[in-house]
Amino acid sequence: MPEKEKIMRPVKRIKGGCFLPHLKDTAELETVEMTGVETVFIPFSQHIGAPAKPVVKKGDEVKVGTLIGEAVGAVSAPIHASVSGTVSKVTDTGIEIKSDGKMAPDEALAPIEVKEPADLAKAARQCGLVGLGGAGFPTGIKLDVKKKSIKTLIVNGAECEPYITSDYRECMDNYEDVIEGIYLIKKVLGIKRVVICIESNKKKAIKKLFEIAADKRDTKNRVRVMKLPQKYPQGAEKVIIYSATGRKLPLGKLPSDIGCMVMNITSIGTLYRFIKTGMPLVSKRVTVDGTAVPEPKNVIVPIGTPIKALLEFVGVDTEQIGKVPMGGPMMGIALDDINKSVEKRNNGITVMKSQIKSETVTPCIRCGRCASACPMQLYPAMVETAVKLNNTEKIKELNVNYCMECGCCSYVCPARRPLTQTMRVAKSALKGEKK
Repeated sequence: MPEKEKIMRPVKRIKGGCFLPHLKDTAELETVEMTGVETVFIPFSQHIGAPAKPVVKKGDEVKVGTLIGEAVGAVSAPIHASVSGTVSKVTDTGIEIKSDGKMAPDEALAPIEVKEPADLAKAARQCGLVGLGGAGFPTGIKLDVKKKSIKTLIVNGAECEPYITSDYRECMDNYEDVIEGIYLIKKVLGIKRVVICIESNKKKAIKKLFEIAADKRDTKNRVRVMKLPQKYPQGAEKVIIYSATGRKLPLGKLPSDIGCMVMNITSIGTLYRFIKTGMPLVSKRVTVDGTAVPEPKNVIVPIGTPIKALLEFVGVDTEQIGKVPMGGPMMGIALDDINKSVEKRNNGITVMKSQIKSETVTPCIRCGRCASACPMQLYPAMVETAVKLNNTEKIKELNVNYCMECGCCSYVCPARRPLTQTMRVAKSALKGEKK
């Protein structure tokens, strides 16, 4: 079938959002691997849910892929050694390992047999896989569908944040793993329809993904590529579900409740590699870019590597930097300490130069731009007023829990008001009242 007939357009288009500069300087650069890491500190909590529980002690010898922390409770994920060496410290927050420089893999690792849905969910848990797009939700829970009927698998390759290209490089560098992962999940879970979503500006990736849709296994044309508009935040879960299916995800519900499953493209590739080799999630591709980065790169880095060491690896002068968001400039959280570790859910580090005095925040002029930009059709300026008045009833009426904290409201505000932060405060206020 001709390509123009294969590639889909969005079923529905979101209202709001922003047109941002893409700044994808690393898109066509091959991924490099960081070597020579002397010490890693692997946090117990790199995911939504309960922290992992240590199963090693100081002085133990470990290899790459060795289990060092087991999952605890219903929502959790295990952690594994990302380097070979000796456990030098076990604290309340994580495990420090001194590398022996050999990066020797654990001999016990072996391919995983997956035939049933339960096998797939178990594999994701054993891998320690969590949402690699930034959310950190344990993938084993997502794949444990049980009696729920999943009709549509949505593969999220939108990557709409400025600077970040780690998912794009997954598609370009590990194309075969993405293909096999998609068809394995489709077959094992009995999913009828797969929609691979990607922004329309990623032309080389679209060509690669079109080959997946044209695979000979897809005899009934059930695997399709969908080109999304170049509009932020296309990659947000609620937004991409709406674009791909036209369905709205109700507050407090999971995608599986409306017959959908959303998986990040790197999560799919990582899961397939684990099934194929037995090597769990021990390293992460991270885009390091920003105004303070002389040579932006995508780097495969052992989980637990100090961020400062990673920045120095790509040539950043860590004495001459300003704000360092973990993630992109829109949804990233600014680091207070660059000695913190790279985690599973990190897909980018944006490093900005020392900033001049920030622009003055002025009173709200009631222009309504924040409401027009909000993809969830909320009223951030009204929420801000309710927060100032400590009016929790009004905050509830304004449906603040639908907020994705995408940052669009702050981005478009001519008064430079910190609306996204105010939305976070409002959500916290409701949580506090509920407790």
